[in-house]
Amino acid sequence: MANNISVTILTKNSAAYLAECLSALEAFAEVVIIDNGSTDDTVAIASGFRNVTVYKHPFIGFGPLKNMAVNMASNDWILSVDSDEIVTPELAHEILSLNLNSNIVYEMDRDNYYHRRLICGCGWENDRVERLFNRKSTRYDDKQVHEGLVMNGNLKTELLSGRLNHYPYDNASQLLQKMQQYSTLWAEEYCGQKNASPFKALLYGVLTFLKSYLLKNGWRYGYEGLLISVSNANGVFYKYIKLYEADK
Repeated sequence: MANNISVTILTKNSAAYLAECLSALEAFAEVVIIDNGSTDDTVAIASGFRNVTVYKHPFIGFGPLKNMAVNMASNDWILSVDSDEIVTPELAHEILSLNLNSNIVYEMDRDNYYHRRLICGCGWENDRVERLFNRKSTRYDDKQVHEGLVMNGNLKTELLSGRLNHYPYDNASQLLQKMQQYSTLWAEEYCGQKNASPFKALLYGVLTFLKSYLLKNGWRYGYEGLLISVSNANGVFYKYIKLYEADK
């Protein structure tokens, strides 16, 4: 077991993939979960794994909540995983075999699926995420959404060869729910800081659709590609409309 790496996960109604997610992490000595209001079987599933500790806390933004999980971990080395991500056996073995360097943030390529179908278009391709780091060297920023690690001049990144499997959506309702949540958080975060207008919302939405569906090969993926491309465009449109309303 890897006793010098703590895994951190945020959950909310994450029952669909949580058992697979946690099963892939059983070789790690500690998994810290912060649950922000699950009403399904998430907590019960997590409690069935011997290396998992569950804490509960209201949602305060993704960046702040991830930093809270980092603070609760027993180890300085943190592997941050989403509850709908599965660490492949190859990636787990690679991480556990690393000669860790605190001046390096380790990143990995992520494969994104819609209802178990791998999507290599719509902007979901070439997805690289920074997930393994030393908390003495870096933390997450305080963004409400689309948070990231703070990279100072002393830190370098190193790409691991193993991959993450990501299962963010199984149906259109989940796409709509996430779009609604993220666009609201984005508008709240940038209220008073960015300029928005109905025209800008429409223009950026149309451009996002064209980029996702045509330039990023969404058309190759049938109805899934069309759905994801429309959802991407809606997300951009609504975040600027919500910002416009918040700024008025």
